[in-house]
Amino acid sequence: MASVKKDIKTRLVHAGEPEILIEGAVALPIFQSATFSYGGQDSYHDLKYIRLNNTPNHQVLHKKLASIAGAEDAIVTASGMAAISTALMAFLNAGDHLLAQDCLYGGTHTFVAHDLPNHGVAHDFIDGNDPDSWTAKLRPETRVIYVETMTNPLLEVADLKAVVKFARENNLVSMIDNTFASPVNFRPIEMGFDLSLHSCTKYLNGHSDIVAGCVIGRGGLVDKVVHRLNHSGACLDPHACFLLHRGMKTLALRMTQQNANAVALAEFLASHEAVDQVNYPGLPDHPQYDRARDLFEGCGGVLSFEMAGDARAADEMIDRLELPISAPSLGGVETLITRPVTTSHSGLSPEERKAAGISDRLIRVAVGIEAAEDLVADFRRGLG
Repeated sequence: MASVKKDIKTRLVHAGEPEILIEGAVALPIFQSATFSYGGQDSYHDLKYIRLNNTPNHQVLHKKLASIAGAEDAIVTASGMAAISTALMAFLNAGDHLLAQDCLYGGTHTFVAHDLPNHGVAHDFIDGNDPDSWTAKLRPETRVIYVETMTNPLLEVADLKAVVKFARENNLVSMIDNTFASPVNFRPIEMGFDLSLHSCTKYLNGHSDIVAGCVIGRGGLVDKVVHRLNHSGACLDPHACFLLHRGMKTLALRMTQQNANAVALAEFLASHEAVDQVNYPGLPDHPQYDRARDLFEGCGGVLSFEMAGDARAADEMIDRLELPISAPSLGGVETLITRPVTTSHSGLSPEERKAAGISDRLIRVAVGIEAAEDLVADFRRGLG
């Protein structure tokens, strides 16, 4: 069977599944047991225990995630931020230095700018589109370079090939948050990144009903994350594993629809007189459009835009919409809409948001799998 499991759509369904169905069950049962009988393991990290993320529900996910990403290994975590913070702390100790992209998800930015310094870890932010400027910020104690596939919420696409090259030349661990693309649209490990991180809450699960994360990459590097995670205790409950496992099987179908919906909505917004700016790498006038076409099989379901007027006008437009739900997060089957200054980036100071280019009137849309024509019609009414 291994020879026919090549396409990602097939691997999403079949990779990692038990070779012999458990009691004949087509759907993997939920192993709601905190502990398992001792099997002669020599290492603490190999004991079967929920906190060690190695129950049968966890193991199937690890194999499936590694398979669809083209990686050797994977580990699931209790949230996307657990994946990000644990991965960074696994490779950064007091006295070390981190290079991080200058426009990040608000939680990641806060962790890098405010939490890591408390552990003695220094950092510098870099312009993802200016590789020539990175060397000036490199230090002998630099250990990690961290970027996002598409930045949240401005949808910038860094020079990801240059990141991989720079990391290899300077013996750095390269990490990328690939949440916005999903492995359907982009597989960073295949391009040379060391670790790919996801908030599985988003596209991988796809139904807005769990919080989870994962770290995917080379076996030895994932092992370091696992050992750190086992002591921090950020484990994923078996029932959440079951829901994530179920959601992943339809990822390719959902992502195809969300890619198409985002393009349709972005094109409509870009043509509307009430909209000043649309940020979506699938639009030809996006500054990194050619790079996105080269790297990605689709640009995902998230876009952002600025209306003419102020934040109040933006809120009034959001209130007029019928289909999108005003809420944070993304990647679910329903369309969500928010102003990042009130949700994902509310933890940043006004000065930090200004430096990142995030205005009060910026609106982020995470499209679902509704009919594109219905979404466009709704936004036409809202903007009118």
